[in-house]
Amino acid sequence: MEHHTKQHPIGTGFTAATTADEVLAGIDLSGRNIVVTGGHNGIGLETVRALSRAGAAVTVAARNPERAAASLAGIDRVETSQLDLLDPVSIDAFAARYLATGRPLHALVNNAGIMAGPLVRDARGYESQFAVNHLGHFQLTLGLLPALRSARGARVVNLTSGGHRISDIRWDDPHFKDGYDEMGMLGYGQSKTANVLFAVELDRRWSADRIRGFAVHPGIVMTTRLGPWIPEGEEREPWLSDDQMRAMGLADERGELILDPDRELKTPQQGASTSVFAAASPLLDGIGGVYLKDNDLSPLDEDPHDVEFGTDSDVKSDVVPYALDPVSARRLWELSEELIGHKV
Repeated sequence: MEHHTKQHPIGTGFTAATTADEVLAGIDLSGRNIVVTGGHNGIGLETVRALSRAGAAVTVAARNPERAAASLAGIDRVETSQLDLLDPVSIDAFAARYLATGRPLHALVNNAGIMAGPLVRDARGYESQFAVNHLGHFQLTLGLLPALRSARGARVVNLTSGGHRISDIRWDDPHFKDGYDEMGMLGYGQSKTANVLFAVELDRRWSADRIRGFAVHPGIVMTTRLGPWIPEGEEREPWLSDDQMRAMGLADERGELILDPDRELKTPQQGASTSVFAAASPLLDGIGGVYLKDNDLSPLDEDPHDVEFGTDSDVKSDVVPYALDPVSARRLWELSEELIGHKV
């Protein structure tokens, strides 16, 4: 299939260890406007720092803009704006505020996300990982379409994960009437597959408007605040125990995090690199609807093995065919329009 044949590295010269600043070296983003959801911590914060250093003006969307502003202090050309991806009213309000500025939007980085934990539903009854990681960003992207069009050359970057390999879309039960596992990883896997399929179909629908879609696997960055959704300010236990971290090869015997980019264990600066590569690198001009990792296009894994989460089982993060399937991508877009009650 066409989308599968796109998935092969193009030889960018970058590696798993390349940092966000290195990807943007020599690139001038002056005059570019970029929105980054969750751009105030973890990978998102490093994404914003690098884009700002390259000259971009960045709007950071956050549930608590005041708290976000505090962590962004000292970064040039950055503003914050309120966005709760579980609240459709908040999403529409964010888009309306941005459109009211009249500014074109050159890149939208759908970075925010939640991972794992017990089953939580939003006010609509939707499973929260699917609602935040996919549906909230889907609604936001549709709302910002006029600004993306007016850029006359824009990119939409969806943060996904090698975790997409855990689950395809559960077409008969996306909101888990049953079958939700204890750690919530099936829900996470489904939401990360949705991020890829969304980029595939967005690129098909919108590339004629010079809007291209990308899905980005950032690597494993254990310092990020990704984890079960809780109200901001509340405390929570770590969602992975020290024993689990050791079993997965993420921590050594002393409990210290292991950094090894070749095994995808990255610093936040390394983790942010593929996001800024997707958002701004000219090496991707004319390309879209693809899954990126380590600052290049991912190879296609045509014979994926089952993922056993919680072990160091040499799980690859290369993209698998169901996440690129154009029929599924179109089906998910139509389902998503139904679920948010909005079409373009």
